[in-house]
Amino acid sequence: MTAGRPPRVLIDATSVPTDRGGVGRYVDGLLGALGKVCGSGVELAVVSLRTDLERYTRMLPGAEIIPAPAAVAHRPARLAWEQTGLPLLAQQVGAEVLHSPFYTCPLRAGCPVTVTVHDATFFTEPEHYDKSRRTFFRSAIKTSMRRANRVIVPSKATRDELIRLLDADPTRIDVAYHGVDQAAFHAPTEEEKARVRARLGLGNSSYVAFLGAKEPRKNVPNLIRGWARAVADRVDPPALVIAGGQGHDEDIDRAVAEVPSHLRLLRPGYLRYADLPGFLGGALVAAYPSYGEGFGLPILEAMACAAPVLTTPRLSLPEVGGDAVAYTSEDPEQIATDLAALLDDEQRRLSLAKAGFDRAKEFTWESSAEVHIAAWSRARS
Repeated sequence: MTAGRPPRVLIDATSVPTDRGGVGRYVDGLLGALGKVCGSGVELAVVSLRTDLERYTRMLPGAEIIPAPAAVAHRPARLAWEQTGLPLLAQQVGAEVLHSPFYTCPLRAGCPVTVTVHDATFFTEPEHYDKSRRTFFRSAIKTSMRRANRVIVPSKATRDELIRLLDADPTRIDVAYHGVDQAAFHAPTEEEKARVRARLGLGNSSYVAFLGAKEPRKNVPNLIRGWARAVADRVDPPALVIAGGQGHDEDIDRAVAEVPSHLRLLRPGYLRYADLPGFLGGALVAAYPSYGEGFGLPILEAMACAAPVLTTPRLSLPEVGGDAVAYTSEDPEQIATDLAALLDDEQRRLSLAKAGFDRAKEFTWESSAEVHIAAWSRARS
């Protein structure tokens, strides 16, 4: 009866945060692409926070967009509703597959379930999470690996770690690389770069950029220490701009306190979405010396903005960066050495910027959407 026909899928988008961080970029990118490829016949229903109704209605004019109860904007209520209200909603909309895009899923969904597990760093880098967060996500991942009909991961590295650490069944895991919105993340004009510098109060000063959450895994304190050592003796030292959410890494303040007074470090918090190309593409280097990522969307977005990228060869990052980025270690001394070498080599920066820009075009949300549709079809059968 259903062979050859794409399934009717309910996507739970209630976990998307208002700041459109990593999970928000993933869900928005996926839904936007599904709106373009759904000529394949896949039927979609999306349940979302009320603040996202207009956004998703615009993205998916042919889908059923359902407002979640107002209370699910709060995490404990959302997790409780996921176990009770979400399975009931799946039944009401006639879902043949339920897709949960952020680690957790209902224990009894009443239909096949697919879950996106974004990374395995709760197991590989446990020291970079507080105990409650580590315990919660480890339990959620183990439960989803057991309960879900299919598990979608954003990289081969994440798949391999789940197999190694949890003895996961490789035949039930699908690798769907994230994409990058080429319209939102593009090589910026000089006007876009100047506008961001003006907003940040940088004038014509050059800078090194970091964009991401201030979590211990992102290694921001060692980036600060490495940058300070790399530029301290320069005549016109580039600033360091640490943009993004506040996070919970207390060592950042300690690293900031160590910065020599003649150096300039800015922490502007969240930047406007429209300013990200100018911010990333206007940097001398976009630095992201993470201890490990499930995918590494920040480096892909920087590459799409034609920024020379300096990152680490940990977990999935080489899958994304390939030969189009420069690599360093997590150690501040090595970061200082490798960052200084890039700052001194304009030709290499230009070469990396072009290589990264070209490589970023290989990662599309449409390709990711096609893998998701295939996974949903397998889950139903």
